[in-house]
Amino acid sequence: MASPARRPLAAVVSVLDAASWYVALALVAVVLLSSLREGPATAELEEPASGGRLVARPCDEIYVVGEGETLHTISDKCGDPFIVERNPHIHDPDDVFPGLVIKITPSNPM
Repeated sequence: MASPARRPLAAVVSVLDAASWYVALALVAVVLLSSLREGPATAELEEPASGGRLVARPCDEIYVVGEGETLHTISDKCGDPFIVERNPHIHDPDDVFPGLVIKITPSNPM
């Protein structure tokens, strides 16, 4: 007599197990689709006050030194000839390393 009681219980467990896998699969699909909707990261573009053209900003006010960059190349790129003077934490201009955070103040607006 124990056999008929076990059979419906086993069927319920089997159905619940299958349902849990479908729910997990649906959850993974939702996460993947939501990550695709955000799209790839793009360079920040700034719209100027006059005119309708978009202009890419070469340097932000806070700049992180990249691999192979020197203060001279950053100065040329960003238009700030006084990087050392404006960053008191740079004691030796030759000791610039990737990841160093510096403040940029362009002298000529771009």
